[in-house]
Amino acid sequence: MKSIGFPGLHRLVLALFLLLMCQPAFAEKRVALVLSNAAYQNVAPLPNPVNDGALIAATLKDAGFDVVDFRRDLPAVETRRALRDFADRTRDAEIAVVYYAGHGIEVDGANYLIPVDARLERDTDVYDEAFSLDRVLIAVEPAKKLRLVILDACRDNPFAKTMKRTVASRAIGQGLAKVEPTSPNVLIAYSAKAGSTAADGDGMNSPFTTALSKHLTTPGLDVRRAFGYVRDDVLKSTNSRQEPFVYGSLGGEDVPLVPAPAKAAPPAAPAPNPQADMRRDYELALQVGNKSALNAFLAQYPDGFYARLAKLQLEKIAAEEARVAATEKARAAEQERARLAAEGAQRAEQAKAAADARAAEQARIAAEKAKQVAQEQAAVAEQKRLAPEKALADKLAADKAAADKTAPDQAAAAAAPADKDKAVNVAALSTGSPQLDVIKSVQAELRRVGCLTGEADGEWNAASRRSLTLFNRYAGTRLDTKVANVDTLDAIKLKSSRVCPLVCEHGTKADGDRCTRIVCGAGSFLNGDNECAKRREKKPVAKRDSDDRPARRERLDVRTPRPLASSGGGGSQVVCDRGGCRPVARGCHLEFRTTAQGGPYEGGGGNVQVCN
Repeated sequence: MKSIGFPGLHRLVLALFLLLMCQPAFAEKRVALVLSNAAYQNVAPLPNPVNDGALIAATLKDAGFDVVDFRRDLPAVETRRALRDFADRTRDAEIAVVYYAGHGIEVDGANYLIPVDARLERDTDVYDEAFSLDRVLIAVEPAKKLRLVILDACRDNPFAKTMKRTVASRAIGQGLAKVEPTSPNVLIAYSAKAGSTAADGDGMNSPFTTALSKHLTTPGLDVRRAFGYVRDDVLKSTNSRQEPFVYGSLGGEDVPLVPAPAKAAPPAAPAPNPQADMRRDYELALQVGNKSALNAFLAQYPDGFYARLAKLQLEKIAAEEARVAATEKARAAEQERARLAAEGAQRAEQAKAAADARAAEQARIAAEKAKQVAQEQAAVAEQKRLAPEKALADKLAADKAAADKTAPDQAAAAAAPADKDKAVNVAALSTGSPQLDVIKSVQAELRRVGCLTGEADGEWNAASRRSLTLFNRYAGTRLDTKVANVDTLDAIKLKSSRVCPLVCEHGTKADGDRCTRIVCGAGSFLNGDNECAKRREKKPVAKRDSDDRPARRERLDVRTPRPLASSGGGGSQVVCDRGGCRPVARGCHLEFRTTAQGGPYEGGGGNVQVCN
């Protein structure tokens, strides 16, 4: 065999170098963990999570993910092991995705995902038997570009019905609690927004998972826009009863789960539209609705129309925070004044406390007015922003109708792609009546805080106005009850827990967020105070002595009127003593004598017969 000399070795190295240089660059690594819990051992099984997990796993595999680890019906120990192994795979990944379908629970504002072997006999068991959402976020933390957690776990939780409360003040909420990711490049998607439940659907998959499989892995589609399309599909399929929600934020660049396909000869790219990007990021910040998101938007876009809108939204949030602080200060000042008055403090101290209370109340009223002004300014600005967009949507719809009418055959075939693009551009503006959506959202929020018992039907009727009146009373707000608008919706969303107390009819009591019938034990009854009380046994009733008893006769004898003493004697006069009554003998008369003088009755005396 002929050996390769230095010139031959040089040519071989050069060929290998050119071969490597001509290869395409390595694509970014994408990994996913899919968890589906359906066969719960201590509560009824769920019908769809396994189907949902299988669909998402197949979707991600078809999208070219490097690793798709699909696990189903895992107990707690194996779940933690799966998360630990997945964290190792994310260390050199650009994109990491965790999808979970099954039961979840919120305890004291923290979210927990429930493995299939959990019992949760008491509220503190969740810390030992379930695993927190923070544990899932740790598993995706090493990813560099996107850390995505998708939770189809907002179902009606059966554990909450039987779980014993060890502390009465420990809150167990409906659905999952709102989250605010602290790490960058993190998105957490709920199948239904915080405080509400999601539907399993009538088919093989839930409405949320069906929409995910349709939009999430669209090549080149930014993940935030994909979740926007998912939201629209779920709202439509559930008749606006379920609204998915995304928490967290990303930077200004598009982050698709699947990159756009490379084109051999791409057409000239259109000129970038800064206004469109600015509008998109502003709407995302507005959807998140907190100061961090709006400040992040202003840091990227410090000037311009949308920057002024963001500043108005920040002023509205700051005004609400100032109102809450002023209300609390006024309440504390009034309590201090009342305490000093009750304790009889010196006049100077009471006068100072009264002055402080008046000043705090005036500050509260001023803060309330400032909040209303900020809300009105933000609402007017939003109406001005949406007005041209609505006009554009109406014009596009009119143009499409005219085109369909004049050329139903050729125009329909040629305009199909353009129509699709139009639907994408104005999707947020042309989905139903905006006012109807606002009313339904306000009613849904009133139901969440316990002030409305009816359905969110989109009709602002007397029941809806009464529910908003109750909210004003218990939340200390002064919202206009005649109409439902965006400011009302924002004010109610600021309340993260129940506002209106649960009122139950007589014979029922509050049990969590529902009323249950009161059952009294044997020998007890339900009293007027809605409490079980013991029945009292009947006691024997005392009876009066009969007239034939000696004591009764003696009392009657004592009460017998005494005849007046008479000197004549005889006739119709009668003398009575212990031996009975008899006529006075002839020649005798009656005289009254005390017991000491020989009268017949002890303690009072009586008439005696005296004969000469």
